[in-house]
Amino acid sequence: MKYFFSILLFFIISATHAENHYLKFSSFPELPPNTGYFIQPGLAGPYSGVDDDVLIVAGGANFPDKVPWEGGTKVYYNEIFLLQKNGDAYSWKKSEAKIPFAAGYGGAVSTPAGLFCFGGNTSNECISESWFINYIPETGAVEITSGPQLPVPLTNFAFAKVDNTIFVAGGISEPGGTSKKIFLSLDISNATPDEWKWESLPEWEGPPRAFSIAAAQSNGVTNCFYLFSGRNIKQNGEVEILYDAHVYNPLIKQWSLISDGKNKEFPVMAGTAFPVGASTIAFSSGANGELMLKQMGIEKHIEELKAADKNETVDSELAKVQQKLLSHLENHPGFGNKVIGFNTLTNKTFELATLPETGQVTTTAVQWGNDFIIPSGEIRPGIRTPKILKIQVVKDAKHLSLLDIVVIGLYFLVLSWMGYFFSKRQKDTNDYFKGGGRIPWWAAGLSIFGTALSAITFMAIPAKTFATDWSYFTLNMTIFLVAPVIIFLFIPFFRKLNVTTAYEYLENRFNLTIRLIGSLSFIVYQIGRMGVVLFLPSIALNVVTGIDIFLCIALMGIVALVYTMMGGIEAVIWTDVMQVIVLLGGAILSLSLIILKIDGGFSSIVETAAANHKFNVFDLTLSLKQPTVWVMLLGGIFANITTYGTDQTMVQRYLTTKTQKEANQSVWTNAILTIPATIIFFFVGTALFAFYKAFPTELNSTFSNNDAIFPWYIASQLPAGISGLLIAGIFAAAMSSLSSSMNSAATAYSTDIHFRFGWSKNTKPLKLARIATFIVGISGTLFAFMMATMDIQSLWDEFQKVLGLVIGSLGGVFLLGILSKKANSKGVLVGIFISIMIQILVATYQPVHLIMYSATGVLSCFVTGWTASWFFKE
Repeated sequence: MKYFFSILLFFIISATHAENHYLKFSSFPELPPNTGYFIQPGLAGPYSGVDDDVLIVAGGANFPDKVPWEGGTKVYYNEIFLLQKNGDAYSWKKSEAKIPFAAGYGGAVSTPAGLFCFGGNTSNECISESWFINYIPETGAVEITSGPQLPVPLTNFAFAKVDNTIFVAGGISEPGGTSKKIFLSLDISNATPDEWKWESLPEWEGPPRAFSIAAAQSNGVTNCFYLFSGRNIKQNGEVEILYDAHVYNPLIKQWSLISDGKNKEFPVMAGTAFPVGASTIAFSSGANGELMLKQMGIEKHIEELKAADKNETVDSELAKVQQKLLSHLENHPGFGNKVIGFNTLTNKTFELATLPETGQVTTTAVQWGNDFIIPSGEIRPGIRTPKILKIQVVKDAKHLSLLDIVVIGLYFLVLSWMGYFFSKRQKDTNDYFKGGGRIPWWAAGLSIFGTALSAITFMAIPAKTFATDWSYFTLNMTIFLVAPVIIFLFIPFFRKLNVTTAYEYLENRFNLTIRLIGSLSFIVYQIGRMGVVLFLPSIALNVVTGIDIFLCIALMGIVALVYTMMGGIEAVIWTDVMQVIVLLGGAILSLSLIILKIDGGFSSIVETAAANHKFNVFDLTLSLKQPTVWVMLLGGIFANITTYGTDQTMVQRYLTTKTQKEANQSVWTNAILTIPATIIFFFVGTALFAFYKAFPTELNSTFSNNDAIFPWYIASQLPAGISGLLIAGIFAAAMSSLSSSMNSAATAYSTDIHFRFGWSKNTKPLKLARIATFIVGISGTLFAFMMATMDIQSLWDEFQKVLGLVIGSLGGVFLLGILSKKANSKGVLVGIFISIMIQILVATYQPVHLIMYSATGVLSCFVTGWTASWFFKE
């Protein structure tokens, strides 16, 4: 055993690493010259994007001969340049195809039908047409096809693609015209572009604008359209520089104000922006407009002098002002080299990185694979650049100190020793599965609490309240409404029948088939749940510590398997007790340290949270699709009935105590613990919000999921040793749920299948129980490894649809058995089948919020099963 942990500690040390910067800059080959020219000065306003893994830069404009103040003429182009990969090298190719107009300053978005280009302007008009640039990899040719026309000619607008919808805001509709207040959308989810149609939407509350920036990013709940800065060109020719910010939420179809711009948080006019991680927008360039206003002031003075009566004084003054303008243009410093970050959750800006050279404006940021490309653009007024900037997002991680590693290692050793200690007390399957009735009520209650509070919860609740508010608080409180139902309805049944699994009752009440459906569904579901409980925390730990995901899975899976297989339910329950203490202690310690770190302490956190509406608990909107209080109450009640009344991981705890009274006390212990635990974990998220609002540069901008926010705080802000203890707390939370799933699934297999059919009569029951635990544990761990190598989202979604639908109906099956004498096996089977069909429809059309799925499963099974029982008499 000691060699095993020495090897694990070695791997932890060798697998941790750290990065120092979030963004890394490099360059691709420069843009080649346009036809008829030997030098490429660069292009402003090109249509840029990616199609079939080829970077496309089309159209655009420049001053090829002379700068504008020396009389240079602006030239627009219709050529298409392609940047192709050749192994590790890249090379430009000029396409024979041309875009329909010599134009620029429009929009371009990658779609399955090709690079969709729309709007912009030529040298003498604004355009409303759109077209697709479709690269054909087999031949290297480019095909141009027409697309849906904009409702009005438009150029210099902001645009971004949010999921499957393109949004367009502001712009100019005629050369030299005023800024527009217009907001359009184009749904591109249909595979046939002929079906795409632009729609007009309500505009933001604020002035018209052009040369603004847009980006798509999550607000913590859904992906939104963010609109920043720009300039308002008025009818009289005056220009107002805008520094404000707005966000449009497509889910609720509503605009919100982020900043009124009075503090000039967003000096990013005509710049570029792109999303980083789960909640950051990076502005890689932009103009603050001050030098432009100064230039316009000088030019206005020149016009006034030219209009004045000619005399020596006026001529002298005119020459001085013209020289001043020339000096201003020739010595323009560019558009800065600071990359500004904006966090969409805290609404704070911060310096994210420093560019190697001045920023490139009047171009767009294009995502190519995992990198972002800034193609060409303008670096000073009238001056372009042919450079193609590549920005690589670097995943950041922190080192684990030697002390942290020792703490984690000692924690694992203690858990394994507990498994060895309790293994001596396992004489038969009654000891192994029910603890011989030796478990005190308070330990069973803590174990129930620890089983329900997984590592996903340890991370997800603070992440949820960090990103949103306390809307889900009511959900956790519904355990108090359900506890009496469990105590007076379910526990007496299970105790009176003296069953080992909940599913034994189903055979007694109905038949063997229903027992097997329930038990097999539970076993497969628990193996899948183990995979998720192992994999999701491993992602977060990998992000914040650099420990390999597979090593995290192996650590938790093997250690939990060792003590569960050796010590049975007693080891599971007593390790749960210890792990709940570590879990809650770690959360309290973190919360205390955050309070000490923030100026003003607890009161400052409360003030910041209240000002940002973080304490919203009750949403009384009459809706079952949004997380309203009605959804929390109904969904929570039925979810808890299913979990605490029919889930073997919970039922098994009720059977480990000496008396029914102690089983009841264990339920109340769990319910009462839920109050302080919920408050603590919810407030941790709120405190983290206040902390990262006060210290925005401390937040890792590269997280692809906000669930890593609490582990990141632990790894980056806490002293060595303490951070190791709290990382061990995350392991503890995972293994608490993991060991329960192992033991309960093994109990279900052994009792409901193996012993029920009398298989392997020569094998001792205790040995068989341990073999079943080993197989279940290994299966769950292997499932986690499989998830680590596949698309986690689609894999888990499909798993939930197939098996979660059956599990959801089991609550209805148990309620039918307990509450209705009329219910029979044939009716229940019909109820299960119809419930699954209804659940599939609910999952497909989503008429209710996800939290309501348990309610729809239980109710549909109960109602249809009871009704069918009247028609299928036994």
